Amino acid sequence: MVESRSCVQREGVYRWFSSLTSAQRAAFLCGLLDLCVPIELRFLGSCLEDLARKDYHSLRDAEIKANNPTDLSGLTNVTDEVVRSKLLVSIALLGSDNREAAGVLYRTLTRIDTVINNYGLALNDGRTEEQFLLLFTMASHHPAFSFHQKQVLREQLGQIQDILQVRGMLQSSLGCISIHPPPGSILCRTTFLYSCESFRVFLHQLCTSKD
Repeated sequence: MVESRSCVQREGVYRWFSSLTSAQRAAFLCGLLDLCVPIELRFLGSCLEDLARKDYHSLRDAEIKANNPTDLSGLTNVTDEVVRSKLLVSIALLGSDNREAAGVLYRTLTRIDTVINNYGLALNDGRTEEQFLLLFTMASHHPAFSFHQKQVLREQLGQIQDILQVRGMLQSSLGCISIHPPPGSILCRTTFLYSCESFRVFLHQLCTSKD
């Protein structure tokens, strides 16, 4: 009876995991690994090594580029979807001890706030949102980045999540308000503040109407 219930719960976890986004999967798996004891990690490492070996040759060229600081230094235009895709592949294939390459990626990723403000990048634009969340989730857990770098990346991930949450609530509650000013406009520099202020006004109006 207990075994049957356990199987049902396990299947539920599998279904739940399959419904997660790539960023959520990465964060969840890293959290599980933190809970494992050393001998479990060694076993899982052997399983992962065997699975990864199947795609070794097809990913070899991409892995070389992902660990070459010179190649990575050209991937700076994060407003380009192709560049973001290459950055994702680079972080996925980055060696665990390649500090130099990680430093190049870190400098690129930490310019994201400037990019959002100056170019009005629509973070909640479907694929763009998913790519940025995955980029910062992977980078903030990757062993090639220093403790300080991962802390900064986690903070920026949190900021992106806050922006998305505020914008999502605004879109669902105040559909008439535009929170995506055109690229290059002055409002691009104050998008986040504008969103927070609009949300504050909305909450005030909501509370007033209830009174």
